[in-house]
Amino acid sequence: MGFDITALWKAPQINPINRKARSIPGLNPFNVYGRVFFFSWWGFLIAFWSWYAFPPLMSITIRKDLKLSQNEVANSNILSLLATLLVRLVAGPACDRFGPRVTFAGCLLLGAIPTALAGLVQNATGLMFLRFFVGILGGSFVPCQVWTTAFFDKNVVGTANAITGGLGNAGGGITYFVMPAIYDSLVKRQGLTPRQAWRVSFVVPFILIVATAIAMLLLCPDTPTGRWADRHNIAKENLETHEGEVVDIPGSLMDKKHDDSGTQTPTTASDEKMIEKTKSGIPSTTSMPTDHEAQLTSQQILEAARGEVVVKPTFREAMKVLFSLQTLTLGATYFNSFGAELAINSILGAYYLKNFPRLGQTGSGNWAAMFGLLNVFFRPLGGVISDLIYKATPNLWGKKMLIHALGIITGCFMIAIGMINSQNQSTMFGLIAGMAFFLEAGNGANFSLVPHVHPSANGIVSGLTGAAGNLGGIVFAVIFRYNGTRYDRVIWITGLVSIGMNLAVSWIRPIPKNQIGGH
Repeated sequence: MGFDITALWKAPQINPINRKARSIPGLNPFNVYGRVFFFSWWGFLIAFWSWYAFPPLMSITIRKDLKLSQNEVANSNILSLLATLLVRLVAGPACDRFGPRVTFAGCLLLGAIPTALAGLVQNATGLMFLRFFVGILGGSFVPCQVWTTAFFDKNVVGTANAITGGLGNAGGGITYFVMPAIYDSLVKRQGLTPRQAWRVSFVVPFILIVATAIAMLLLCPDTPTGRWADRHNIAKENLETHEGEVVDIPGSLMDKKHDDSGTQTPTTASDEKMIEKTKSGIPSTTSMPTDHEAQLTSQQILEAARGEVVVKPTFREAMKVLFSLQTLTLGATYFNSFGAELAINSILGAYYLKNFPRLGQTGSGNWAAMFGLLNVFFRPLGGVISDLIYKATPNLWGKKMLIHALGIITGCFMIAIGMINSQNQSTMFGLIAGMAFFLEAGNGANFSLVPHVHPSANGIVSGLTGAAGNLGGIVFAVIFRYNGTRYDRVIWITGLVSIGMNLAVSWIRPIPKNQIGGH
C-alpha cells in the first residue's frame, strides 16, 4: 500500500518480538519512538553545528585575528577530523557496553567544554588544540545511528537512519548561516569588536548542546523495553512468550487499525501475515512477497530475533566483526562519501571566495551552507530509495548496488567540478548541487545497509563505518593541505578515488554467509 501521512504522528505498530516500531512518528514527540527519533537527529544537528562552527568565520575573521597561514588553517581542519575518528572508534563499543543514549549524551557534554572555551584561543597552536577536542562532538553520529537502529524495525530502519543522519548533517550547512549571523549581530547591534564577537558567538552552541544532552537523559529511554542493562532479559522473555504460540509477523504500516491518539503504541501486527506453529511443530506460513520476514518460519524468525539482540562482544568476536569483508566494505564506501563531504565542507566557503571574491565572507558562507543543508532532503532520500529496493527485491544486493552506483556517479560529478573549475556562479553552484545529491544520498544508503551487517554488534559496525568516514575526511583534508588553494585539483582527485574504491569492493556479499538475523 502507499504511504500513509498519518503515520508521521500516529503511534506506530510494533514488532511484538523485538518491540521495534514499524513506522516513524517523526511529528509526535509524546510517543516514545517519536521522542527518541527527535533527539537522535536534533542532538546530532547541534553537535555538527558546533563541530563545524569555525570554518564559516575562518576565511577572514578568525584568520586575520590569529594571523593564520593557509597551512595552519588546513592543519586545524585535519586535527578536528582526527579527534572525531578516534571518538567514533571508541563510541561504537561504548554503545554496545553502556547503550547509545548515555554514549550520545556523553559525547555532547564532553564536546561542550572546549566549545565554551573557544574564546580563550590566542594563536594557531591554541586553535588546533581546541579544535581537536571540539572534534569529540563529531563522534555523536555513532550513537545517533545505533539509537535509531534500536527503536525502528528493518522495514523502516534505513529511512530512519537516513533522516536522522541527514537532518544532523544539515548542521554543517546551518552553521554557515548561523555563525556569521551571530557574529554580524554582535558587531553591528551589540557593538563588539570583531575579535570579541567571534569568541562570544560560541556561547550559543554551548548552551544548546548542554540543554540537549540533559533533556536526552531525562526524557528518553535506552531501548524500547527500558534500561540498557535489562535488554537481554526482556528480549529473552519476549522470545519465550512467542515460542510455541502464534507469532504475528509485522506487515505494512496500515494493515490494521489501532489507537489514533498517537500516545499509545499497539503491540499487534498484521493478521494477514500470521504464522501459526501447530502442535505437531510444523509451521504453517502465509507469506507476502514484499515482506522478507513473512517468508520465514516462526522458528527462523525467533532465531533471527536472537541474532539481532546487541551483545557485549569478546575481543576475539569484535576483531572478527571489524575485519569481516562486509564491515570493511561499508567502511570503504563511507570513507569516500562522508569523507569527501567533510573535507569539502571545510573548504567550500574558501573555494567560493577564491572563485567569486565579490561574495565576501558572509555571501560565500551562505552559498557554502547550501551544500550541508541539502542533507535534509538528499540523505533521507538515499535511505528511502534503499528501503524501497529492499522491499521489492528478494535479498540485500539491491541495497548494496545502490551504494556503489551513487558513489560512482558522485565521482563523475567531482571530476567535472575539478576539471571545469567554473568561474560562473550558476554553473559552479549547479554542479555542487548535483554532486551533493548523489554524495549525500550515498551516505543515507550506506547506513541503510549497516543495521543488516552483524546486527548483534551494531555498535561496532556503526562505529567503524562512521570512523572510516572521518578517516576519509582526514585523508582528503591532508591532500587539500598540500595543494594550497588548488581546491579544484583535489576535488577531481577525490572523484577518481571514489570511483576506484567503489568498483574495488562491489563484488563482496552484502552480509556474511550463514549470518543469523539481519536479512
